Amino acid sequence: MKSKRQTTLLKLIEKYEISTQTELTEHLKNEGFAVTQATISRDIKELRLVKAVGANGKSKYAVSHSAKDSGFSDRLLAIFRESVLSYDNAQNIVVLKTMPGLASAACSAIDAMQSSDVAGTLAGDDTAFLVLHTTQAAVDFCEELNKMLS
Repeated sequence: MKSKRQTTLLKLIEKYEISTQTELTEHLKNEGFAVTQATISRDIKELRLVKAVGANGKSKYAVSHSAKDSGFSDRLLAIFRESVLSYDNAQNIVVLKTMPGLASAACSAIDAMQSSDVAGTLAGDDTAFLVLHTTQAAVDFCEELNKMLS
């Protein structure tokens, strides 16, 4: 749900010149997401949104150029490398085994990658499930994990 909401949020700020969290909340509610100001605030922080000048001269939310360029930041990559012990795929699901208490951190790193192949993530204490859109996407994702963890 979080990933889908954040993807929708990014599409909304591309389509509309949204300048306040209240406007963003209303747009998301119109898209079927029941959100609070606190949720919006967390999403803005996680997505590294900034205020930019829109075509009308007013400020609007936009994706930071450094966020676009850095993508999977060095810090998240380091956390990911330290937390993941093993991984495997079963059809369109990738299962990550992590150090105790770090599955959520691993999922946050995956979410930050903003991969269009990942439908969503779910973290327990030391296990995370990644749902991908296809079996082939899961196989490809495991190959990418192998490169990241090498």
